[in-house]
Amino acid sequence: MTTEMSGTHPALETGRSDALFAEAQALIPGGVNSPVRAFKAVGRNPVFIDHAEGAYLYDVDGNRYIDYVGSFGPLILGHAHPAIVETVRQAVGRGTSYGAPTAIEVALARAITAAMPSIEMVRLVNSGTEATMTALRLARAYTGREIIVKVEGGYHGHADGLLAKAGSGPLTLGAPDSPGVPAAAAARTINVPFNDSAALEAVLSAHEVAAFIVEPVPANMGVVRPLARYLRRARELTRQHGALLIFDEVITGFRLLYGGGQQVYKVSPDLTCLGKIIGGGLPVGAYGGRAEIMRMVAPIGPMYQAGTLSGNPLAVSAGLRQLELLAEPGVYQRLNRNAYRLAKGLRAGADRHNVPLRVQRVASLLTAFFTETQIRDYDSVRTADTTRYSRFFNAMLARGVYLAPSQFEAAFISLAHSEADIDATIVAADAALAEVAADR
Repeated sequence: MTTEMSGTHPALETGRSDALFAEAQALIPGGVNSPVRAFKAVGRNPVFIDHAEGAYLYDVDGNRYIDYVGSFGPLILGHAHPAIVETVRQAVGRGTSYGAPTAIEVALARAITAAMPSIEMVRLVNSGTEATMTALRLARAYTGREIIVKVEGGYHGHADGLLAKAGSGPLTLGAPDSPGVPAAAAARTINVPFNDSAALEAVLSAHEVAAFIVEPVPANMGVVRPLARYLRRARELTRQHGALLIFDEVITGFRLLYGGGQQVYKVSPDLTCLGKIIGGGLPVGAYGGRAEIMRMVAPIGPMYQAGTLSGNPLAVSAGLRQLELLAEPGVYQRLNRNAYRLAKGLRAGADRHNVPLRVQRVASLLTAFFTETQIRDYDSVRTADTTRYSRFFNAMLARGVYLAPSQFEAAFISLAHSEADIDATIVAADAALAEVAADR
């Protein structure tokens, strides 16, 4: 059964998904291999995906969805893009892994350094978490300092020192945000509010800080736009106080523009973390930056980092091909046009049904927060009504639109989304927002 989108509320087929989830819960913690996939935040069982193509997901029960998750960001060309599929097919025929250098690694490194001039040297790894974890180790090795600063609500992977949240104020050292995280690891992480340059300056003045790590556009607490000059001020302050500035561009890299958030905001960080898009949908990560810093990395320097599958030829081949396609003229204009139309349609639907909604969009990243509060940091993000989002999510899913199963994630527009897909999504959203309004 394929779900059709209309003003009605069609029933989803869920039998096979429910059965698979029941079995999975006995075999896998929570039945999933990453927590948000469990759909707990939206009050239902997850759907299990069978296959995907273009802008669409197809679940094991035969339902079709317009997909705005895109594997949480990598699939900027859409699912199973023919060029990527063919590239991987050819690569796998040559071998899945070598544990040795390849020419394709050099080509991807060349493409990354050409796209982002702040990256003079780059090391490939296997995930965004590995990239950020290693970049912070490198920052500590280079500066001889231990304290790391991040923003409240900023997620940079699940390394121990990054799973910490703020205490009573911007100068308070963090406490562990997960059992199993040593207090000593969290104590070396300080949280400051995003978009608050004064708080960052106070921390940098009070502590010997190794690095400030930040997403140019936070997207792991939902999309939050940086205020004018915030990122430039962060650059000035870190340089002034001898700390490194690390841009976590795992999501924003090659997403906002080909050169990432640092191209959009014209800020040059010391180190950059990448992932997602540079692997074309396969597991990948990378960290890079100024050559003098990167020369601290083994085997030419004392800071050790290694990985059996780093530079995996399948991921590197897919990523390089994807970057080649993204470099074509007009790509980002097309992405942004559709994202603008979707954001405009969501706002119009919310106004029509008198539903408080803040639609935050930067390029092809978008989050619809169910709140009247202006979004600028973690505190304002937390005013969003998660119950309303859950109602909206389920109403959209029933109409064949697959959104992130959490209020605090981004929607990703891809080049596979057609104008017809955007229009159908706006129609579905109008009906879903009417349901949300009726529940008041």
